[in-house]
Amino acid sequence: MKASYQKHFPVMLPQVLQYLTPKDGETYVDATFGNGGYTEAVLTNANCKVIAIDRDPTVLPRVQELKKTYGNRFDFKQGCFGDIANLISSSVDGFMFDIGVSSMQLDQAERGFSFSKNAPLDMRMSCSGPTAADIVNAMPEKELADLIYTYGEERKSRQIAAKIVAFRQRKPIETTTELADIIYSVLHRTPNAIDPATRTFQALRIAVNHELDELKSGLNAAVSLLKPMGRIVVVSFHSLEDRIVKNFFKEQSGANAHVSRYLPQNTLTPDAILTNVSKAILPSPEELEINPRSRSAKMRFAQKI
Repeated sequence: MKASYQKHFPVMLPQVLQYLTPKDGETYVDATFGNGGYTEAVLTNANCKVIAIDRDPTVLPRVQELKKTYGNRFDFKQGCFGDIANLISSSVDGFMFDIGVSSMQLDQAERGFSFSKNAPLDMRMSCSGPTAADIVNAMPEKELADLIYTYGEERKSRQIAAKIVAFRQRKPIETTTELADIIYSVLHRTPNAIDPATRTFQALRIAVNHELDELKSGLNAAVSLLKPMGRIVVVSFHSLEDRIVKNFFKEQSGANAHVSRYLPQNTLTPDAILTNVSKAILPSPEELEINPRSRSAKMRFAQKI
């Protein structure tokens, strides 16, 4: 399976570099390697080391390309970022996360991530394990409706699940186009609006790849591996991911604890692990013009105490 690299560039790269602040001699982890855009930018900006992680086997040609250029300054671990604790054994100076499906995966029609391309209904980032087709053809109707509602925040989840179950009684749902057409029978497309299949496809992708559980595990492991004053930057693309990151940073900074109104506002609680927690940072107007994928992006930053 071949992947194309030329036309992809990382979302919010200037902001990621600004907050990560790569320095000579330090070690960083790119937890979501993808096309390697963040990795290459960090290696270019400082004489440092980057350890990259990705579960997708189609990134390996790009890995070899960077190994040739950067030698032992670049290391790669194949696996899920939720398994960081087992992939990386030493403490590091910074972490980068770019959560969700990559442009590269969306553009590979045969991967089945996109409803705009007719392909087998797959959606597996690791190219192994149960597919989205397995879920829509086997899951009971109520569970399927709950999945679409919870992970896709789709208000018409019950109607969509009912249509899926009715369709699969005639034949298995095998392609992205078949599933999209089922969704369009419930939610009609409107010009210049978000495609009504978006939320259901998002829900299935999250379920297939266990994305939210991976994110929670990855954040916990990353913070435990950070050196004091180490930095963590997370770019996310929908509210479920962003809410997890926001709440995690809040909890780890002690912001949920009761603090006396008479104490200075910057006083840290005894159990705080993170500080300098940012609010959501948005893409620049310039990036929004040239990179449509960035329109839903939010970045959050924190630093280990």
